[in-house]
Amino acid sequence: MAIHDQLPIHRTGVQLLTLAVRAQEQMPRGMKHILGAKIADHCVEMLDRMAMANATQKAARAAHIAELLSEQRATTILLRVAFDARYMSPKMWGEAVELLHSIGAQAGGWLKKTTNRAPAV
Repeated sequence: MAIHDQLPIHRTGVQLLTLAVRAQEQMPRGMKHILGAKIADHCVEMLDRMAMANATQKAARAAHIAELLSEQRATTILLRVAFDARYMSPKMWGEAVELLHSIGAQAGGWLKKTTNRAPAV
């Protein structure tokens, strides 16, 4: 078991949080707290779920990964709202989509690996 902050998925999550903070800084004053803070909070929750999944095994790990994927979907929706309202640049939206896709793919693979292990003989 690797330390959670050395995992590739965690590094991607930190990049997404950094992007979310940059996006929040560019939002109008009223939206910084309403939308920007929620996006950042979901990113922090994803990082927490990554750490918890790394620290657990089997069913508990699968549950944390499922929660991680749920946070990833919520973050995608909130970022899409920010982009559609023009609170984010197209370049920043593109970076966010790539990072979110990477997190989803890595978490999906991790979940598949966790749930498809052959029983010990």
